Amino acid sequence: METEYEADSRREDSREDCRMKELPDIGKLSPEIFSELIFPRLGAGSEHVIVGPRHGVDVGIVEIGDKAVALTTDPVFIVPEYGWQRAAWFALHILVSDAVTSGLKPSFLSIDLNLPMEMTGEQLDVVWDVIHQECCRLGIAIVCGHTGRYENCHYPMVGGATVLSVGEKHEYVTPSMARPGDKVIITKGPAIEATGIFAAMFPKLIEDSFGAGFADRAQRVFYKMSVVEDAMSAVSVGVREEGVTAMHDATECGIWGGLFELAEAAGSGARVEKESIVGELTSPEQGIVLVEGRRERRLEHPVVDPFWRAFYDAVALYGSGRGAR
Repeated sequence: METEYEADSRREDSREDCRMKELPDIGKLSPEIFSELIFPRLGAGSEHVIVGPRHGVDVGIVEIGDKAVALTTDPVFIVPEYGWQRAAWFALHILVSDAVTSGLKPSFLSIDLNLPMEMTGEQLDVVWDVIHQECCRLGIAIVCGHTGRYENCHYPMVGGATVLSVGEKHEYVTPSMARPGDKVIITKGPAIEATGIFAAMFPKLIEDSFGAGFADRAQRVFYKMSVVEDAMSAVSVGVREEGVTAMHDATECGIWGGLFELAEAAGSGARVEKESIVGELTSPEQGIVLVEGRRERRLEHPVVDPFWRAFYDAVALYGSGRGAR
């Protein structure tokens, strides 16, 4: 039987091993650190948890009685430079876009707002009204939360929220349901979020560099970031054996990261045609292969999304939201 001293030593050794793993400069943890630091320690187990925390899977699934409940949690991401209405829309749709990858319609929202001291009542009024109106439009009930203004709370991370989706047990999808031979379909195209964010943050810079028409088109991309309509349209044709087997929204590390994470979570490989940005899942030993013309190469996970460095470099050079509309 392990003594208290031995248990303390084991825990200290474990902490030392973790400290030897370097965290990324910015953004999500790498799969290796997640697997070593987070995944082995998930609290009390439960037979009701069908899909728990996994790298590359944004939605957990719990089965209770004859119902399936999908849960997803993310920061409340408010960027004042977008404009308060746009910022609130973006914050909610980040959350809901993860939730709909379960194939279930979002039903409930729990939200915590830890607001910066500089936020005013008028600004909060606009933000909350947009969240309320979008929840009404999407059929989401806000059921609980916390709201306060505190020192050392700063934009853009001003809290956290959880979206719950409820449906029948046979209605949800998760990457483990995907199989070799399944076709990969990508909606809209690449760099939607990066384009929308840069257009909102630096409209004057983009207009000066590429012209007013280009800047206007870039501005309109902002509201294409949500994948709610995409996901709900996809599952309308059927799920599992009858249709969609898995979904993933491309955010951190873009399409390459999304494809890599989906294949990894499905325990499969993938073959992707770069020129059409579509492909299919393959057996895991084949890995993730990117086809460019006649050339093939293995696709590696980007690890750190280059968007973040480009974003903060642009802020340093041109100021936050210079010329924002």
